[in-house]
Amino acid sequence: MSLSVALQMDPIEHVSIDADSSFRIGLEAQARGHRLFQYTPDGLIFDEGRLFARGRDITLRREQGNHVSFGEWRRAELSEFDVIWLRQDPPFDMSYVTTTHLLDRVQPDVLVVNDPFWVRNLPEKLFVLDFPGLTPPTMIARDVESIREFRARHQEIIIKPLYGNGGAGVFHLPQADANLSALLELFGGINREPVIVQKYLSAVVKGDKRIILVDGEAVGAINRVPAQGEARSNMHVGGRPEKVGLTEREREICAEIGPVLREKGLIFVGIDVIDGWLTEINVTSPTGIQELERFDGINAAALIWEAIERRRSL
Repeated sequence: MSLSVALQMDPIEHVSIDADSSFRIGLEAQARGHRLFQYTPDGLIFDEGRLFARGRDITLRREQGNHVSFGEWRRAELSEFDVIWLRQDPPFDMSYVTTTHLLDRVQPDVLVVNDPFWVRNLPEKLFVLDFPGLTPPTMIARDVESIREFRARHQEIIIKPLYGNGGAGVFHLPQADANLSALLELFGGINREPVIVQKYLSAVVKGDKRIILVDGEAVGAINRVPAQGEARSNMHVGGRPEKVGLTEREREICAEIGPVLREKGLIFVGIDVIDGWLTEINVTSPTGIQELERFDGINAAALIWEAIERRRSL
């Protein structure tokens, strides 16, 4: 099976070839005989009932400083592709939401991964609310007094933007920290969204586990250990990835959420688990498959493409 594949993502010429999951997905697609076209979200064009993207055909190689070759710029009609990857990084703002509305219009003839309807309606920090038995105590609010009361109840909290990513804007606030009001004023001056507040899980110093699920099945995990003196474990802010296995509790979490992911066309998902508690379900642009492959030899990109090829053959 040879598929025509469009990658909607941030500029591929700037990615890290040793860490970027989109690059690894594209490289695997190419190895399987699929043809690649890449465009950025601002290249989408809805024109009198038809959806196009301005981009270029690409060839990838694992070669530092020379990892992509481009064809000529062209305007491609997206209904002519077999698969479209929705892979630009958050923030999950109205620009991001608009791309999901536009990509809805080429389904079901084109397989969009992950399904844009559910990417839009199940953002990562809200999706976890569907599984209250798996998550730490959580509040979503703008009201300062309610957030103060939540912190008094749990003593230490993590507060973060509801639609942030990569560890940006994540704060650890013990009960004695006097900066809560000022911090909420800062968030309130940036946008009108509520924040998400969770009980601080002290075990995060030992790591925040990223578990990769493909078509609802757990395929492996990496542990992300925060840098010394840092509350965030994201690799974008210095978290150290390390080899790790899955606990029985983590397998139970995956067994509960896996069928929901599969039903909603969320083929490539990364969940975050701290000390047996589910904190996020990443459906927009999850990462971690290159680290998993290095540590455990698990080719998650191949498993992802096998799932896509099965769906395209139905």
